[in-house]
Amino acid sequence: MIWKQAVTAAHLNTVSRGTMVEHLGIVFTDVGADYVEASMPVDERTVQPFGILHGGASVALSESLGSMAAYLCIADPSKYTSVGVEILANHLRAVKSGTQVIGRATPVRVGRRIQVWNIDIRDGEERLVCTSRLTLAIVEQQ
Repeated sequence: MIWKQAVTAAHLNTVSRGTMVEHLGIVFTDVGADYVEASMPVDERTVQPFGILHGGASVALSESLGSMAAYLCIADPSKYTSVGVEILANHLRAVKSGTQVIGRATPVRVGRRIQVWNIDIRDGEERLVCTSRLTLAIVEQQ
């Protein structure tokens, strides 16, 4: 297991209350030995005017997953936190309103100062909707 902190999906949902994560309906569903998963509805909060999943919503799900995963790998979260530096997202398939998508963040590199995470988002039929790569810096708390 790569996590430096004991964690459950329920805990991640608790700390996400009152944030954009909650506003978009993102729900953390699983924490494995080296991954974090969450679901997001495709509804009025996350679609573009044409009724399909907004690319920005996919990026928000990706960054939420990768940032939370990076934070869980920090040895001393009272002194350090993770901040996004760059995200690259490839939108591969349209998803219509009325469904949900599932994202999974897995590590590419977990270093002391830089982390890179891959996030794949799939539809209900396990088809790849979006794949993202998120780079984060580990910085001292302000």
